Amino acid sequence: MPIYEYQCQDCGHEMEKLQRMSDDPLKDCPACDHPALSKKISAAGFRLKGTGWYETDFKTKKPQKDNQGTSKKPESPKSKS
Repeated sequence: MPIYEYQCQDCGHEMEKLQRMSDDPLKDCPACDHPALSKKISAAGFRLKGTGWYETDFKTKKPQKDNQGTSKKPESPKSKS
């Protein structure tokens, strides 16, 4: 559920409210009890960038370590002739 920001046009009180997108906007200010609340327009707290994002996009294969603790690169799938 998104968090909406509201500001009272009469007393200037600001507040945030967790609401469903289908809920009606709030009207009554909890500070002065006047029906003067209006929704503020604000930027989202995060941004999804790129052509697509999936859980697997951020996973990488870690190089395997040999017995001596040094990392070695995985072998390429080329056939040896």
